[in-house]
Amino acid sequence: MNQHTQVDEISAPSDSCGCASRCSPDAVQTRAPLLDNTPADATVFRIPGMDCAAEESEIRQALADIAGIRSLNFQLAARTLAIDASGDALQKSLAAIRAAGFDPQPAILPTAPAHEHTNAARRDLQRMVIALTLAVVAEALAFFVPATLLFKSLGIALAAAAIALAGFSTYGKGLAALRRGRLNINALMSVAVTGAFLIGQWPEAAMVMALYAIAELIEARSIDRARNAIKGLLDMTPETAEVRLPDGSWQTVPVTAVALDSILRVKPGERVPLDGVVTAGTSAINQAPVTGESIPVDKTTGDIVFAGTINETATLEFRVTGIAGNTTLARIIHAVEQAQGTRAPTQRFVDRFASIYTPAVFALAVAVAILTPWLLDWTWTQALYKALVLLVIACPCALVIATPITVVSGLAAAARRGILIKGGVYLEEARNLRVIALDKTGTITEGKPKLVATEILASKIPESQVLRWAADLAGHSDHPVSKAIAQGLGQGNGLLEGFTVLPGRGIQALTDGQTLTLGNHRLIEDQGLCSAGIEARLAEHEAQGRTVTMLATDAQALAIFAVADTIKDSSREALAQLHALGISSVMLTGDNTATAQTIARQAGIDDARGSLLPEDKLTAIEDLQKRYGATAMTGDGINDAPALARADIGVAMGAAGTDTAMEAADVVIMNDDLRRIPEMIYLSRRTHAVLWQNISLALGIKAVFLVLAVFGNATMWMAVFADMGASLLVVFNGLRLLRTN
Repeated sequence: MNQHTQVDEISAPSDSCGCASRCSPDAVQTRAPLLDNTPADATVFRIPGMDCAAEESEIRQALADIAGIRSLNFQLAARTLAIDASGDALQKSLAAIRAAGFDPQPAILPTAPAHEHTNAARRDLQRMVIALTLAVVAEALAFFVPATLLFKSLGIALAAAAIALAGFSTYGKGLAALRRGRLNINALMSVAVTGAFLIGQWPEAAMVMALYAIAELIEARSIDRARNAIKGLLDMTPETAEVRLPDGSWQTVPVTAVALDSILRVKPGERVPLDGVVTAGTSAINQAPVTGESIPVDKTTGDIVFAGTINETATLEFRVTGIAGNTTLARIIHAVEQAQGTRAPTQRFVDRFASIYTPAVFALAVAVAILTPWLLDWTWTQALYKALVLLVIACPCALVIATPITVVSGLAAAARRGILIKGGVYLEEARNLRVIALDKTGTITEGKPKLVATEILASKIPESQVLRWAADLAGHSDHPVSKAIAQGLGQGNGLLEGFTVLPGRGIQALTDGQTLTLGNHRLIEDQGLCSAGIEARLAEHEAQGRTVTMLATDAQALAIFAVADTIKDSSREALAQLHALGISSVMLTGDNTATAQTIARQAGIDDARGSLLPEDKLTAIEDLQKRYGATAMTGDGINDAPALARADIGVAMGAAGTDTAMEAADVVIMNDDLRRIPEMIYLSRRTHAVLWQNISLALGIKAVFLVLAVFGNATMWMAVFADMGASLLVVFNGLRLLRTN
């Protein structure tokens, strides 16, 4: 699997759309470029008019022939472009972008207040309403008022004013595209409206431009809804934090001023300002913004808290582990923004199709204008009008926007559920998965040993005494198995004398006049305290993948304690859902084969392979790909990283996972809940279905109106409704994914 990089080469497929060009500028991005591959020397610019992949392509084409550009990094969601270039090349690049009809601005400006963006949107809408009003008046003068020179001149003036108000940006980009020999929607609309005006259809030309501009404004707002579905989460983090000072007092300071390892306090009802580890207190935290969990999670000393989550029940103190701009929530948002800039397979197909479709329909329009007066006995005015209608219909806006809006909505819907998908390609390809390989520890199981069985062997010593002795000894040991026993039995409080660690075997101490040993099977056997009955009991536990520890005196074995890594409550349900989706499951673990098979049987996994080294897991993934096809790997450790990178889709557990695993993976499950994987696959299948619904809508509507334009009575009104109506349909259809359950 080739990991995607955001540092793009200068070449790019040719797009033919200029959709959503009227979106008003939104806030300049000021946070650090997390999870970004932008070179350190790159200069970042904000381009307010760069709203979709087609306009990105326009800028790429404008920069294609400039020497000295080392890389370009586009972030469509933030409307930014990072240019890594020499000084002269950078200035030439900015000039070329301006010549293409865009206005690059330094991305170091302070974020504009929200009311400024609201005012800008209101001004855009007011301008469109005035343009439409002027166009309606011009249309009324043409239909209902005698065609005197005065009224005709007034109508032409009103139509021209409407076109100027609504079409200034369209003409600017259209002329820039025509100068470079490109045919995008702005170029087509500019030619069609100008041609209609010149042949005397000035009222219709004005109405077409005004309706086009209003529809484009609606489309831009709809697209921003999908883009902002995740960015809005950043507003959930507080602007201030309560910091403990060296003298023990508390002070409220801006979040940006908080240093690593500072101690913060968050009260009930407040949002956690930064990532950290709890140092004091116990409370329930609603972490839905980060992990997608709807049920609050109890947090106590040593637990991780995330910025933007809500403290619900009690005051917590925590040590800061992630400063402002580098929190888990900020990384999620930034990674989704980066993922929005990647092209999914269907989108690449549509881009190639559009690059052929638009010139072909333009050629058809020219043929209609030139040949039909000879072949069909049309007048030149009729032929030219039908050709202009064809130009409006030819705009592939709906087709080109069908994929990005759907992919963005799908990525946003996934992130809301705590599923971080690093690119549209993985969102779309998840539907093709045939088998999923899973690591055991921390993925299927809790990753922490627990006491799962206790058997008392001594008949003459009270059970409570035996359990107290075991708790006393286990509580004095740092070994994970001893900790699990101590936690399961309750912390002992007895006094021990002569406490001794027997490396690799157990511990020994004197209490209540008894020399007690808490150790493994081998240690108790060496002491000669095992019987046939005890051996049978031990064998039964060990066959179930449990680690067995025994408590004994010098004279007899007192108890058996079985410890195991337990299966998560969600794992069985997740695997049942995967099987219902027709996906096979395989466990790949470094644990012994007996343990692997036991856990697999309990969890409902089809196959289990144990005693695997990291290179063995990699080989196993390659074998599964040959046998089944598209394969996913799920894990959380450094040893899983090679297999995660090799799989068609690597899925890392985000809460307990290592940084190495999360970097190697294509998908990160933020709350370590395996049920998110079948959710991702369902979302992928639904996204694919919506993609092809949109493509079918866009092409179907175009086909009908192309036929009407040539052989029927299609007008420019009908053409603009066909074009922008189809665009709005695919936008609203794509936005449905945001409501996916």
